[in-house]
Amino acid sequence: MTSLATVTVEAADVTAAQPFYAALGLDHVVRLRASDAPTSGFRGFALALTVARPATVDAFLDAAVAAGGTAVKPGARSFWGYGGVVRSPDGTLCKVATSAKRDSGPATRDIDAVVLLLGATDVAETKRFHVEHGLTVAKSFGRKYVEFDAGDSPVRLALYGRRALAKDLGVPEEGTGSHRVVLGATAGPATDPDGFVWEPTPAAATEAAPSTAPRTA
Repeated sequence: MTSLATVTVEAADVTAAQPFYAALGLDHVVRLRASDAPTSGFRGFALALTVARPATVDAFLDAAVAAGGTAVKPGARSFWGYGGVVRSPDGTLCKVATSAKRDSGPATRDIDAVVLLLGATDVAETKRFHVEHGLTVAKSFGRKYVEFDAGDSPVRLALYGRRALAKDLGVPEEGTGSHRVVLGATAGPATDPDGFVWEPTPAAATEAAPSTAPRTA
């Protein structure tokens, strides 16, 4: 089974971006790579953290802003619970949310789940692409939302309609240029219908490479 093994975010200033991801507890999940690839507006993806209570949401959002992030949506109650959105110095949007609407204890640094949300122009088409490339669907709600089996990865991969994702994050859906995110896979390289690039992890690349050892009869 193919799975999402790593998430690499490309940043013009890696040094400025590092404290932000550390503040969100994502420094062990997100790899940073220097890149000057042009990009503007909504980059079509987001990192979503699920936590236990509103106090933890606020604590993470505050820490991210203190580490150089920009508040996009302050923590607030919604129909689904409580959450907010912050933008990293490199432009990545990160959502922190909980299904709880009231605190049952103090803030912690515990993260229940990390999800990489890809905004798809056609969720069904992109879902089909990923299934054909070895991913297994764990949840599917038609053309609205698809989540894939994470396997041993600390990050889940999910598809969301691009317009719906931008609306949920509180930003305009328009954007051009590089996504500036690279997905590391346990299989070979690929590019999905929306231009998100998959690269093989070092282990996968080694397994796929032809042997240079001499053949014996």
